[in-house]
Amino acid sequence: MLLAFPDARLLTSVFDPAALPASFRRAEPSLLQRVPGATAHHEWLLPLMPASWRVRRPLAEADVVVSSSHACAKAVRVAPGIPHVSYCHTPMRYAWDFDAESTRFPAKLRPFAAALMRWFRHWDRATATSVTQFVANSRAVAQRIGRAYGRDAIVVHPPVDTRFFTPGDGEGEGEYFLYVGRLVGYKRPELVCAAFAGLPYRLLVVGEGALGDSLRARASPNVTFLGKVERPELRRLYRGARALVFPAEEDFGIAMAEAQACGTPVVGLRAGGALDIVDEGSTGTLIDAPDIALLRDAVMATAGQQFDASEISARAQRFAPERFRLAMAEIVADVVARRGE
Repeated sequence: MLLAFPDARLLTSVFDPAALPASFRRAEPSLLQRVPGATAHHEWLLPLMPASWRVRRPLAEADVVVSSSHACAKAVRVAPGIPHVSYCHTPMRYAWDFDAESTRFPAKLRPFAAALMRWFRHWDRATATSVTQFVANSRAVAQRIGRAYGRDAIVVHPPVDTRFFTPGDGEGEGEYFLYVGRLVGYKRPELVCAAFAGLPYRLLVVGEGALGDSLRARASPNVTFLGKVERPELRRLYRGARALVFPAEEDFGIAMAEAQACGTPVVGLRAGGALDIVDEGSTGTLIDAPDIALLRDAVMATAGQQFDASEISARAQRFAPERFRLAMAEIVADVVARRGE
């Protein structure tokens, strides 16, 4: 977005300048930046996030405001007559799907968190009325926006570095399957590891997270954990894999799109962003539920199928950064042109 709108002001809630590229260091944080430990444990500040956006003075000296929001940023105050485009990664998961997300809260705090999320839903729906145009990162998220806010959304897929993630020369490919993602519950790494127990294929696991130690302790000998890897190594792993195995429901799923850009098929879940990324039969295989038996069968079927790497990579070009920037610029230009309506 900063490449699409290079002269824009950049506002945020909290940020760590040392952990970001230079282009982000001009960000203007909220008052939460002054809270001790805010950058290390921003999740603890969730109850204060709504106020952090509402106490700012309304943005008035702008042609348009663009928010990138997965929780509270869409609530930024905008002066009357200024159009607001919100790129919504998802309506706030904690608020709208608390039962699925409740395990992220300590057990003793869950009753309080449930009550807080009921208030968040009311607040989240109310602040959606200030958005001129919603943009969703997938069709699944567009449907959630409709259910949560009663609003239509234009789908613009997030940018994937398709110039970097490209097919290899074919040498040494197809020797293993790959999982890429954080080792946390909703990403379903435990399902992937369990599915490979007893299979005649290797599984390489890229990522770190809270489940790492328990997964390593229970994993079968054909599962290898690589931890965090740098981008060149990740590209090499994508290129060499028989398939990326990722049976989680994602808002979009950048790892799946990166694998496809490298010409690698995906074994995924028939839900969420995978429906926009994987063309079943041509670029991968989808399963109906996050089930060990279904996933094992899909892995076996994928291992026996021939995929065209060049075709998979060509279809992934719809996620190229240039297309994202062009689509966002067109949407912004349209809302500015309609500003007087």
